[in-house]
Amino acid sequence: MIIAVDFDGTIVEHAYPKIGKEIPFAIDVLKRLQREEYHQLILWSVREGTLLDEAVAFCRSRGLEFYAVNSNYPEEDHREGTAPRKLAADMFIDDRNLGGLPDWGIIYRMIKFGETREEAADSASTEYRKKKKRNLLNRIGNRL
Repeated sequence: MIIAVDFDGTIVEHAYPKIGKEIPFAIDVLKRLQREEYHQLILWSVREGTLLDEAVAFCRSRGLEFYAVNSNYPEEDHREGTAPRKLAADMFIDDRNLGGLPDWGIIYRMIKFGETREEAADSASTEYRKKKKRNLLNRIGNRL
């Protein structure tokens, strides 16, 4: 699957033109989607020129490489004024979605398991409760 991912407000907090603080788990989830699920990621941003280069470098410094940047293919030129009108992506991850940006754990479940947002939230909540119960039982067992 080809996934277009916004930068400001999605990977990092809004601080444009500066680079905001990294949103927890964003880069980890994106790298996992590439590594384990073999999805192609496109950085899709309003940033251009030096600001775009800084965003790419920020991600690269954290081990996240994109298949393409503001383009459908790596060979397309993404400099100012040359970006394609429309990306050919199967999915867009953007904080400006209707309903806002879900937690990155929910995003991962939606993509990996094909769950709806509600199903992913329920599954994540159930897993959290099970994990919390296991941890409690382990602590009790260690005291005995």
